[in-house]
Amino acid sequence: MPLQDRKNHWENIYQTRSLEEVSWYQPTPETSLALIKEFDLPKAAKIIDIGAGDSFLVDHLLDLGFVNITVLDISASAIERAKQRLGNKSANIKWIVADASDFQPKEQYDFWHDRAAFHFLTADKEIDNYIQTASNAVSKNGIMVIGTFSEEGPKKCSGIDIQQYSESTLVSRFQKHFEKIECFTIDHKTPFDTVQNFVFCSFKRKND
Repeated sequence: MPLQDRKNHWENIYQTRSLEEVSWYQPTPETSLALIKEFDLPKAAKIIDIGAGDSFLVDHLLDLGFVNITVLDISASAIERAKQRLGNKSANIKWIVADASDFQPKEQYDFWHDRAAFHFLTADKEIDNYIQTASNAVSKNGIMVIGTFSEEGPKKCSGIDIQQYSESTLVSRFQKHFEKIECFTIDHKTPFDTVQNFVFCSFKRKND
């Protein structure tokens, strides 16, 4: 899907559907929070949430005392919804409206988090751009967490084709610049009582 078409699609989603009407809704993103706890990040760590939409992860990060958080999404409407929900707290967040495959970071991050953005990239050029961006934007020895639909998960989301991954195919995508820490699969129960199987992999940026 061309970049502008993808942007228009997501603007429409966030302008017409409420939080509880999207499959990725998670009031408490337990898997992501468990991984952040596992890596024992300092409160001043630079954290970026890629394709965050109006996810509640940022709320929990603020509650945990993290002070250097960036939220990126292709949809300005999604970011505006998150800002309105956070109220005055939104001033403590860096907000970026950009596509994950066309993002030009101006700083490096200690923790790169992506739950269900990467798998929307299906063209080789977009995937390569994302990987190159991540390799430049994650600090040396920094951590990256990627969650995608597994090979047992859906083949589409919100009417868009996605790229399914297994542990081996996801690791192979990033192996030039990142070393695998761990991978696992997990089921996400949607608000519609359906189940989506995800594969999550955590990586350490190679010191190359």
